[in-house]
Amino acid sequence: MKRTSRDIRTANRYEVLRQIIAASPTSRQELAAATGLSLATVATLVGELLDLRMITEVGFEDSAGGRPRGLVAVNASGGALIGVDIAETYVRVELFDLALNVLARADEDMRPGESRPEQVVGHVAAAVGSVVAQAGVEGARVLGVGVSVPGQVDRDTGVAEYAPNWDWHDVPLLDLLAEHIAYPLYMDNPLRASAVAELWFGAARGRGDAVVVNLGTGVGAGLLLGGGLHRGVSNSAGEWGHTTLVLDGRLCHCGNHGCVETYVGAPGIMVNLRELAAESALLHPDDQTATIDALARGVAAHDPVALKVVRDTARYLGAGIADLVNLFNPEVVVLSSWVAAALGEPLLHEVREAVARHALRRPLAATEIVLSAIPTDPVCLGAATFALEGALQTVGQRTAAKRTTPARSRTAPPS
Repeated sequence: MKRTSRDIRTANRYEVLRQIIAASPTSRQELAAATGLSLATVATLVGELLDLRMITEVGFEDSAGGRPRGLVAVNASGGALIGVDIAETYVRVELFDLALNVLARADEDMRPGESRPEQVVGHVAAAVGSVVAQAGVEGARVLGVGVSVPGQVDRDTGVAEYAPNWDWHDVPLLDLLAEHIAYPLYMDNPLRASAVAELWFGAARGRGDAVVVNLGTGVGAGLLLGGGLHRGVSNSAGEWGHTTLVLDGRLCHCGNHGCVETYVGAPGIMVNLRELAAESALLHPDDQTATIDALARGVAAHDPVALKVVRDTARYLGAGIADLVNLFNPEVVVLSSWVAAALGEPLLHEVREAVARHALRRPLAATEIVLSAIPTDPVCLGAATFALEGALQTVGQRTAAKRTTPARSRTAPPS
């Protein structure tokens, strides 16, 4: 789709603000160098962000001669953003200031069988209300709510088109949420959210090409190519979890057999454990989180069953990641989401060895494989940036219309 001049201006405004958040305080000259935009364009965009009170002037940098350069910094108190991580086993919501510092957090557990859209919406609405109350922010300061939902989503219409683990088909999620949440809403999936989080604050910062592997109940890969988020023509890029790893292998929720997800997602790891030691005390049949946590404790205690399960899981995962390395030749592969965080360094060590057995030598030599080091929930953080992006897109309209805040956004932020 051809981008309009307004799309380009919004994208430039977003990129300038991103650089200011990453490197406050900074000068207009430094921003021009970092973004590749002209100094005149940067000066105009900085002026707009100052008018919006998203940034502030903070004095001048020392100069060895010539005119001192004015410095700008993000105005952390200039607004609030909310990021929502809807996962198969929990809903997590975090409220951020404009510097993307976490001010409040709320969690809602989702038990098996609690995946009907109205149940999920209830959990999200409760958690959003909780973080706003905890932070004590006025509703008018909340610029937007970014919502991450598993599966394939249409971010233009706010429809969750397909979530295989819940058997969701064409659920109008933003319409349902808008009945309970009065802030502008923006939606995408966790692959995009975690990738953007790594681009802003994590291992992909300053890298041209990166792959962020999400390991949770579901599995996928967020792609950062050429310094930006790669979505694909229908916002469906990254469904690596539903590529075939084992011909005629395990049945997947998507209807196919042998998908990557069925061997390295949390339910797949539980099958790996059950096949090795069906009576193991490490296995909690109806609780993914408890099983993964038990495996992590078992590995730390050198339990042979736990060690074997993690090693076997890493063999499958390493083969799949080797495909990503060979296909995309990234600078870094980041292991993210709650399963990767729980299994940590032992999983990373085994994965590196497995990738080395399968990937081609030349692309592998250029690739670093790391755990996500983002201290907060990467998906919440990334979702909050979608809300920021959307807020910047509507700046022109809101200013022109003397602020008519919609209950919900139908307009997707540019990428």
